[in-house]
Amino acid sequence: MKNWACFLMLFLSVVSCSKDDANVQPAPTESMYFPSNTNSSWETKSLSSLGWDQNAVQALKNFLVQKNTKSFMILVNGRIVMEEYFDGHSASSNWEWNSAGKTLVATTTGIAQQEGLLNINNKASDYLGTAWTSMPLPKENLITVRHLLTMTSGNDDTKQYVIKSNLTYVADAGTRWAYSNVFQKLTDVVAKSSKKSFEPYFNEKLKHKIGMDGYWNFGTIFTVYHSTTKSMARFGLLALNKGKWNGEQIINEAFFNESISTSQNINPSYGYLWWLNGKASFMIPGEQTVYPGYLVPNAPADMYAAMGANDQRIYVVPSKKMVVIRMGEASDPTNPNFAVSGFDDALWEKIRAVIK
Repeated sequence: MKNWACFLMLFLSVVSCSKDDANVQPAPTESMYFPSNTNSSWETKSLSSLGWDQNAVQALKNFLVQKNTKSFMILVNGRIVMEEYFDGHSASSNWEWNSAGKTLVATTTGIAQQEGLLNINNKASDYLGTAWTSMPLPKENLITVRHLLTMTSGNDDTKQYVIKSNLTYVADAGTRWAYSNVFQKLTDVVAKSSKKSFEPYFNEKLKHKIGMDGYWNFGTIFTVYHSTTKSMARFGLLALNKGKWNGEQIINEAFFNESISTSQNINPSYGYLWWLNGKASFMIPGEQTVYPGYLVPNAPADMYAAMGANDQRIYVVPSKKMVVIRMGEASDPTNPNFAVSGFDDALWEKIRAVIK
């Protein structure tokens, strides 16, 4: 009888445990966070909660200082994990994006298309008028808005001052990839199609929608956006979420996915003014050489990035739900070319030591 009682208690215990195990729910996935558009509050998350290596952080900071960094930020699921300022820079300081701002232009162009104002497969001259270049008209007519988005307009890329006399023919549009300031004509395409100046249209459709600050400087040679670090991070967060901000689809996901996919068969590491990691080869500004391998070998293969001169960076890593921002002076003043400075790979070596 005593043995039977012991058996019964053991049986009930096993059944109870099995029932409890069946009711165990998986740990909830952390929700994506979006900071308020109307105030400066921004949720944070500790390194320890992510299991990151706190002991590797100082080496990362030392590297950032050594490489003339002004600000550095890491977001995970939208929350700030690291936020660092150096050399007198602060959260309220503006800094130039340089060519990282090209991604703002690409996104605004996509918004204009989704509003039915333009079609990127149309000729650029449909919006700019004929003779906007100094090319023979049949060659100019080959250039579509999409060619402006993909750096395949066929113009002479050694002439960076975007005036008609400098927009001369080198190759048929779509047959040659060459990094060029001719992308600036996209701001005119948006302005002509929307019947507004580019900046007010950008402010209404993108900047204010995600709570960015900042302003455009339409200079003699360069078109450059300036903002605080957190505003750069806001755009990175929009990019991480494929164009969606806190439930609102600012730029449709199909266009955004095109933007971060290989856009032509010449330089697989280039989308619509976005740089792409994890491809078989890449090209860099000012050259026609094709280099084998990843753009940034130490970075995750799924990373896409906005990259500007003097190492202005927005790195977006979907697999880690991560956005990384770097603003500052050139990491190597003697070699300021952002594409060949080696800065990206060295920085990601330091970041990898932290995030394991």
